[in-house]
Amino acid sequence: MKWLIAVLMLCGYAAQAAAYKPELAQPGKDVVWVPTPDALVNTMLELAQLITDDYLIDLGSGDGRLVIMAARRGARAHGIEYNADLVAYATRAAQRAGLAQKATFAKADLFVSDLSRASVITLFLSPEINLKLRPKLLALKPGTRIVSNTFTMGDWAPDGQALSSDDAQAVYYRSALLWVVPANVAGTWHAPQGRLRLTQHHQKLQGTLHAGGKAAPMVIAHAILRGAQLSFVAGDAHYAGIIKDNVIEGTLTRGDTTQPWRATRVKSTK
Repeated sequence: MKWLIAVLMLCGYAAQAAAYKPELAQPGKDVVWVPTPDALVNTMLELAQLITDDYLIDLGSGDGRLVIMAARRGARAHGIEYNADLVAYATRAAQRAGLAQKATFAKADLFVSDLSRASVITLFLSPEINLKLRPKLLALKPGTRIVSNTFTMGDWAPDGQALSSDDAQAVYYRSALLWVVPANVAGTWHAPQGRLRLTQHHQKLQGTLHAGGKAAPMVIAHAILRGAQLSFVAGDAHYAGIIKDNVIEGTLTRGDTTQPWRATRVKSTK
C-alpha cells in the first residue's frame, strides 16, 4: 500500500508541475517576470550576430523562449533562472521542441554563476541589476557580445542598437542594445614609431603618440576599440591591430604603403 501511495504522490507532483504556467508580472528574486516578445528575441539574436559556434547564456531565462530560439538557430544555449518552476517549465519546452541537447537550464543565482564560457550574453533585467552585473560582464573575454532587452549599462555606451517590429506584444519592449566587451588597452606602449599612451573608458579611447625627436606628441584620432580589435589615426598614419595580453600586432598604413606594426605594453593600469 505504501508504494502505491508513493506512486500516486509522485504522479500528483508530476501533474502539478506539468500544469504550471508562468503568470505575467509574477514576482521573482530581483525583478518580476515579463516575457521578451518573440519579435524582439529575434532582433536580439540578430543584433548579436549569433552563429552555430556560439555559446549563449541568458541571464534570467524565464520561460526559456530566448534559449530555445537560439538553439533553433544552431547555437548552444544555456539559461540561468532562480525560479525552480520556471526552470522546469523551460526544460519541458526544450524537450518538446527536440532541443534538450542544445538548450539547457539551471536554477542558479546569476551573480555567482560562471559566465566565462559564453560568447554571447543576453538579459532582460533592470538598469540597477545591469549596473551590479557590469563589472562581471566587463571581466569576460574581449569580444564577448552582450545584448539587453531595453535596459542600459549606465555610462557604458552601447556599440549597437536595433528595434524589433512594432507588433501588439512589442508596444513597450522593442529595443535591443549591444555591447562588445573591450580589451584592456590603457597604459603606455612601446613601438618603433614611438611611445603610445592610451587612456580608456570602456570602449572609448584617448591618447597620444610621442614619436622620435618631435617636441609635441601627436594626438590620436578616430580611435575604435571593438573587443580586441583596435584602430586609430596618428599624424598621417592609420594603425590597426589585435590586442593580446600586453602586445598589439597589426598594420600601419601611410598613403599607399602598408607595413607590419607591433607595440608592447610597458606600463599597465589594470
